[in-house]
Amino acid sequence: MAWVDDVLYASRGYSLFRAKIAGENIHWKHVGDFDPAWWRRLSSRSRLATRACRDGFHALVVLPSGEIIGAVPKAIVKLRPGARQFAITHRVLRGTRPLHIAVTREQHIFWGEYFDNPARHEVHIYASTDYGSHWDVAYTFSRHSIRHIHNLVYDRWEDCLWITTGDDGSECQIMRADRDFRNVESVLSGSQQVRSVALIPTEDAIYFSSDTPAERNHIYRMDRRGNVNELSTLNGSSICGCRVGDSVFFSTMVEPSRINCDSNVRIYASGGGEQFVPVLSWKKDRWPMCLLQYGNAFFPDGENETNILAVTTVAVKSADMVTHLYRLS
Repeated sequence: MAWVDDVLYASRGYSLFRAKIAGENIHWKHVGDFDPAWWRRLSSRSRLATRACRDGFHALVVLPSGEIIGAVPKAIVKLRPGARQFAITHRVLRGTRPLHIAVTREQHIFWGEYFDNPARHEVHIYASTDYGSHWDVAYTFSRHSIRHIHNLVYDRWEDCLWITTGDDGSECQIMRADRDFRNVESVLSGSQQVRSVALIPTEDAIYFSSDTPAERNHIYRMDRRGNVNELSTLNGSSICGCRVGDSVFFSTMVEPSRINCDSNVRIYASGGGEQFVPVLSWKKDRWPMCLLQYGNAFFPDGENETNILAVTTVAVKSADMVTHLYRLS
């Protein structure tokens, strides 16, 4: 779910755990639980039902002050320091949950609405300045401007927020915003190649991957002056990326597409951010994609101070809903 320096947070159903990743011995400690509706308590006990119902935690941030903010189906929840039970602080009325949650250096928290939105209604970014206890609209995309928000990412080098949106034509944008949203500018737009979910800031550049079923997908590097270079072609749509030290990683998913027809989830890696190569792969399992999820590999959010790559695979053969830890040499 999330890194905090050398501590990794992981979930099983609606329970959250953490472990200090040091040495060979890893001991997981229980952190807290969220109590969902009765039927989700039942569905989350089954691996396939969990996939079908999209159960569990879907995004998580851990604040320096000790609060933990998470996204579960239809709600944003908060665990106070010393508590064991997550409490709902916001009901998600449109869609199931945001894909990611961002937090700035002053512990202001942001997430964007992700819902089907066929009529292209206005779309909101929500913010909390009191450690996730209350939420207000920080910014609104007008009607017919975007379909939904894919990601918000805090960039500590420029002290700004990056916003990625989709899904068609000019709706596909990579935007840069001040932390107070007084200035929001579109940096890249209008192409399926900037239909992006995964975006990774580094000191020198922004790395992002495309997430489109309509074209071949790629990994791109945009330097701090706005110059964009295509670095690698991907075997499928990509919605996850992370950084481990100087290495950058992106994963691909198995999604039905005439263009992207590979049945393998793959991870692409770059040691220096110039050339990406596939380093890991898993075969999609036999269960139907639309009901029981696309094959995918997810990375934790947050700042990782270790040399460990953490990957959770879903809907793949022999490793469904399994977290893998790889030590980089």
